This record gives sequence, structure tokens and C-alpha cells, in this order.
Amino acid sequence: MTKHLEYTQKTKDLIDGLKTVCSNYGLANTGNEYKIITEVFLYKFLNDKFLHEARKANKDLKNSTNIEADIQKMTDSDYEWLLEKIGERSAKLQKHHFISYLFNKQNEPNFHELFDKTLLEIADLNIKLFSVATIDKERVRLFEKISPYIIENNQKTPFCKAIINKLVAFSFEPIFEEKYDFFSTIFEYLIKDYNKDSGQYAEYYTPPAVAKIMAKILVPKPVKNVTVYDPAAGSGSLLLALAHQIGEDKCTIYSQDISQKSSEFLRLNLILNNLVHSLHNVIKGNTLTNPYHVNDAKNDLKKFDYIVSNPPFKMDFSDDRETLASDQHKKRFFAGVPSVPKKKKESMAIYQLFIQHILYSLNEKGKAAVVVPTGFCTEKAAIALAIREKIVDSNWLHAVVQMPPNIFATTGTNVSVIFIDKNKKTDTAILVDASKLGTKVKEGKNQKTLLSKEDELLIIDTINQNKIIDDFSVIVNNQSIKEKNYSFGAGQYFETKIEYSELSPDEFESIMEDYKAKLSILFSKSKDLEKELLNLF
Repeated sequence: MTKHLEYTQKTKDLIDGLKTVCSNYGLANTGNEYKIITEVFLYKFLNDKFLHEARKANKDLKNSTNIEADIQKMTDSDYEWLLEKIGERSAKLQKHHFISYLFNKQNEPNFHELFDKTLLEIADLNIKLFSVATIDKERVRLFEKISPYIIENNQKTPFCKAIINKLVAFSFEPIFEEKYDFFSTIFEYLIKDYNKDSGQYAEYYTPPAVAKIMAKILVPKPVKNVTVYDPAAGSGSLLLALAHQIGEDKCTIYSQDISQKSSEFLRLNLILNNLVHSLHNVIKGNTLTNPYHVNDAKNDLKKFDYIVSNPPFKMDFSDDRETLASDQHKKRFFAGVPSVPKKKKESMAIYQLFIQHILYSLNEKGKAAVVVPTGFCTEKAAIALAIREKIVDSNWLHAVVQMPPNIFATTGTNVSVIFIDKNKKTDTAILVDASKLGTKVKEGKNQKTLLSKEDELLIIDTINQNKIIDDFSVIVNNQSIKEKNYSFGAGQYFETKIEYSELSPDEFESIMEDYKAKLSILFSKSKDLEKELLNLF
């Protein structure tokens, strides 16, 4: 644990150091800062990961105290053999790509050109395995040049030197045996300043507590060789939590997101968490108009074992509205496509399309967990109601959890999580009202509710063990849900409790006299207030 905390702090210090360099060269809070920070951090990670794998692949390097120097002494043929043995466990690097090599060359003229060239060469060498694709099958490379972000020519080399000097401060090698909990903390810290506007489909960063709850309810028992999908993946927090719950080597991840920034964040997240084998399934593109992942026969969308998603709730998609409402998409959007509001186009309920897309994309035994506005659970409007009808009438509703207010610091919208199970064996669902859980804290200008470990466990165990808890959870059958106009709101199914007290005639008379006295006082005050108002007007 001490080592864990030590390297967490060292890694955060490195990130802060890189941000300081950007700030010193006028790049803080610019649109380019995130690319520099994330790409340089990834270069450092891949450099140290290669050295880590080299130790395991070559016994002569296992206990080397200066592994990069020892690798430089290798013959070309021995080095090629080393690359073969490492295989896809790491990005391929040539000897002149190491951070130590650049560090020793930093005083040469035009060092920034060497730095940029190194990044581009690594990107080209690893383009098949480490790139993200677009729907047009174009490859978004691992790295770009970073010196062009500096406008002044005489500052480009000093900037790159400052970067390389930060990267040699310590090695990531001791942390490669760490697991998801370590890297999820690091990833969250790395992107916390850059995920505020990370794309239309990455409207909110899903809190780790919510991601964990969704994963543990979706997968309460071990599974293997399964597919996992998020059609609005953002930076991938939901996908990574689910992959960790299943086992990174027991699942394959698929995703799509309209934002290039989000796709780059997700790529970084997958690399940090040992999910490189899924990188080629990360797609940048519009999921609703051009869903990328199709079945082997190429005649329908691919169907998945598990789907998790926190889609955007409202967005202006008026330009695509008629396309989505056409016959081409009718099978997928069975409940319909929201109309364009006359005054506020940006309030179009796009999440309703994502829910329909998710239901369509599950295989016959698939399970899903979707974050929705709590209002969806009781809304009487045609599309929302039709979606709930489909879920209940098909016997797919497994559970619904109403989350506390402000569980997402960036939005005042109350949210719920709907759990779908297409292989459900009973005709009942469990509804949970967790709205009173959590502790309120201030985060910047926003109020946020934090769930404790005990809160998380209460929600998870209540659903996984089908517990009925007064004013917290209730189990209802499909018929009861239909009678309540397909409401998913737990509160509507709680029993109304009436407390009775035994009173003697004298006690009853005393209580009634007390009420009468209080009413007389209130009526008297009311008359005085009326007189005051009349005098004023």
C-alpha cells in the first residue's frame, strides 16, 4: 500500500510538472494543452512499459541497473529478436526512441525536431495496434508533433527540453503490476481538467462510484469470453469499470463516440489498463446516424453481451432528425424520434434514441445498464412511455436505481440507472430509491453528492440479493408496473403506512382542544395580516 501511495503521488507530480511546463510556455488552458499532456504522458508510459517487458523477455536484462544502456549495446539482430519476444505486450520502439536517448541529445541544435520525429516514428511503427479508427476507416495516430504548438521558433527547443527533463525524473516500471484501482485514479487525475467539453456524446464524466455500482450489478458472477459495448463511450470510465469486474483478459471492448478527444482519452485508458487488444474497436463517429459495429454477415448491427452507457440527455440533432426518422432506422428506433422544439432545439431528448439503440444492440441474452434522467422513469410522453412499455412487456426490466441529487457535479439533472436483462427468468423487477444516500460536498462552484463505500454496497447488495427494505427498495411484478402506467419510480410502489395510537376519550378530547386553540391563534394572526395588507394598498 505504501508503494501504491508513493507512486500515485509521483505520477501525479509528473502530471503537474508537465502542466507547469505548458503554463510556462503559454499553453495553459488552451485547446492544445490536453494533447501535449496526454501524449507526452503516454510516451513516458510506453517507454517504461517496453523496458519492463524487455526485462521479462531477456534474462540478461532482468536485473540490469541501467537497462537502456544495456539495450543500446545489443546487436541489431539481438534487438530484433527482443522485439519478436515482446510481441504485442508493448508498443514497438527502436533504440533511438528511448527517453534516455533523447535526454542525452537535448543540447543538440534544433532538438525539438528530433523530439517530434521520435513521436511520429513511434506512431508509424505502431499504427496497426495502437491507433483509433474513424467510421471511414482512417487511422487516428498515436502521436503528433508537439513543438508546432509553440509559436515562437526560438522557444520550441527549450519547450521540448523542459518536457524531456520531466520524463526522466522516475520510472513507471514498479507500477506495472498495479491494477485498475491505481490506473483509474491516475487516469481521472490526468484528464480532470480536460474532460469538461469532451464531445457531444461525453456530456458527463461518470463518477467512479456509479460506474462500480453498474458493473457489480451487471456482472455479479464470473463470466468469460464476452463482448462489452458503449455507444457513447466518452473517456471510457464505464467500460473500464465493467472490464475490470469481468477481467481484462476475459472480455473484448467495443465503443463509438463522436468526439475525437473522447476517443483519444479512451485509447489512453485502454492502454493504461492492459486492454490494448480492444484498441482497434474504438471508433470515432456518429453512433446514431452511422453505427460502425456490424455482425459477421454484414447485414445487421453487431449484438453484444453487455452494454453500459451514460449518453447525453439533451442535444440539438435537428440536422439528423429526418434521417433518423426514415424507414432505414425504423427497426432500431421502434418508439420514434423526438421532434424538434420550436424555441429550444438543444433540448431535444437524444438519450431516448440511445436507449433504443442499446436495446437493439443487445443479443438475446444480453444485459445493459443505462444512465437516464430520473424524469424518464415516469414520463407520460409518447416516446418515453413506448420505450418503457417495450422493456416491461418484453420482460427485460431487471432493476432501476434512483440516484441522489447532484451525483454528477456538472449537471443539476437527477439521474437513475436502468438495468436490462434480456435473459430474465422471473416476471419481477426490483426498484430502489437511493435518493437520500450520500454526503453533500462542494466541488468548485458545484454541489456534489458523494456515495460512501457503505452506500455503494447497500445498493449493490439490495439488487443482487433481491432485498426488500422499507422506503428504499421494492420488488414489483410486470402487471403492477403496467397498472401504474409503466412507472419505474420506486416511491409509487412503497406501502403507505398509517400509525394508530390507542387514546382514551379524555386524551382525545385534550388533543382536540389543543388543536382548536392553535387554530384560533392562527385565524387571529390571519385577520391581523389582512388588515395590514389592506392598509398598505
